[in-house]
Amino acid sequence: MTHPPYLSPDYRSTVLRAPARDLVMPKLGPDSVELTSPVFGHHELGRLDEDLTRRHAGEPLGERIIVTGRVLDGAGRPVPDALVEVWQANAAGRYAHLGDQHPAPLDPNFTGAGRCLTGADGRYRFVTIKPGAYPWRNHPNAWRPAHIHFSVFGTAFTQRLVTQMYFPGDPLFAYDPIFQSIPDVKARERLVSRFDMDTTEPEWALGYQWDIVLGDTPMETT
Repeated sequence: MTHPPYLSPDYRSTVLRAPARDLVMPKLGPDSVELTSPVFGHHELGRLDEDLTRRHAGEPLGERIIVTGRVLDGAGRPVPDALVEVWQANAAGRYAHLGDQHPAPLDPNFTGAGRCLTGADGRYRFVTIKPGAYPWRNHPNAWRPAHIHFSVFGTAFTQRLVTQMYFPGDPLFAYDPIFQSIPDVKARERLVSRFDMDTTEPEWALGYQWDIVLGDTPMETT
């Protein structure tokens, strides 16, 4: 199995989220919501949407990084004009969200969200701050590895895939039930980015490469 199951008891939230009955798929015709929902265009994006470090008056705290890669279909072909969204914690491991109240500092110059469209070669690129680990109370002394959430849209709001990108060598991998809920070791490895010196910009930002392969990169199903 490549993707995590709906129910993974060690990941406690899935006990409440996972369906208790078999899914019932309605029969929809060609005029269904998938074909009539709004589509995205270049005018939807702002000039700084892909640079999470330039959205406020000052520089955010933390390690500046560049995250880039390609969105590919199952045959390895680039997917152009796909809307890619990211959201993440700040360098101290805290989200700019009312639901996150753990005692780590907020950064007034970092809100942790961005988006871009893939180019003709399927490539996306973000400039951001490396997120910190954070506690999440799933079990005693539970900490999430540093990660960035990714969302990839198709041509409608109903065509959306959500996943997470991790950083190489994180010591928390073995203790994280979300990461470990993917039973295939090779599939878990596909969620880990790789450090890339060619992407790294001298005296400015470290670079990481991470491709999203539709149908192959594990996606969240809960």
